[in-house]
Amino acid sequence: MPVLVDSHALVSPKAALADGVQVGALAVIEDDVTIGEGTRIGAHAIVHNGSRIGRDCKIDSYAAIGGAPQDLKYAGEPTTLTIGDRVVVREFVTLNRGTTATGKTTIGNDCLFMAYSHVAHDCTVGSNAILANCCALGGHVHLGDWVILGGLTPVHQFCHVGEHAMIGGGFRVVKDVPPYVLAGSDPLIFERLNVIGLRRRGFSDKSIEVLEKTYRLIYRSSLNVSQAVARVKEEVELTPEVQKVLSFIAGSTRGIISGYAHH
Repeated sequence: MPVLVDSHALVSPKAALADGVQVGALAVIEDDVTIGEGTRIGAHAIVHNGSRIGRDCKIDSYAAIGGAPQDLKYAGEPTTLTIGDRVVVREFVTLNRGTTATGKTTIGNDCLFMAYSHVAHDCTVGSNAILANCCALGGHVHLGDWVILGGLTPVHQFCHVGEHAMIGGGFRVVKDVPPYVLAGSDPLIFERLNVIGLRRRGFSDKSIEVLEKTYRLIYRSSLNVSQAVARVKEEVELTPEVQKVLSFIAGSTRGIISGYAHH
């Protein structure tokens, strides 16, 4: 299929547009940009230098892709934003490229960024993630695969959210959120396992049962995190999912969310 560029778009001759790319009216595509097959760039969107967009993505009107980091230390160094395949970016979303700290911001496949959401510099977003309207990721945030953030949720810089976790709308994330959980309340706490999400994605009853046991020890016992982890290693079958929970906790630098409200 041919590349279809509206006569009112501004596309650099140095940009690499694959077959079937469509560019809407008044969109701007800068020099150092690659766009994969079948991707559609909406009217008035801008794709900045350093952007690498995969196949069959939909970039909606007024989105700003690969903009400079909102970091005062950034001095214009060449860095990148890489977006996977089949990613949907709705109106007024801002996805920033990296700083020299890592050189890149990376987004996986099959993600949905609803209107006004923001991904800051040096973030890593896994595949199948959903950021509802007005979510904002600070710099260096990591979201695992299948993470869902409810609307108006801010995630503090350097926080990690584990795969298959879901966070309710409007709650601040200031600590790490382990995988497979449902988190809510203010301050943010573990509420329960994300059972509905896990079932929808084909997790077995046994996998869910073992994760329930793991999180009961971590969050519903009187043990501290270190004691709970030791008990999990003694008493729970160390399935791949449980091992992911334990490695997430071991790698947490900000500490994990609590299991109860602090009053």
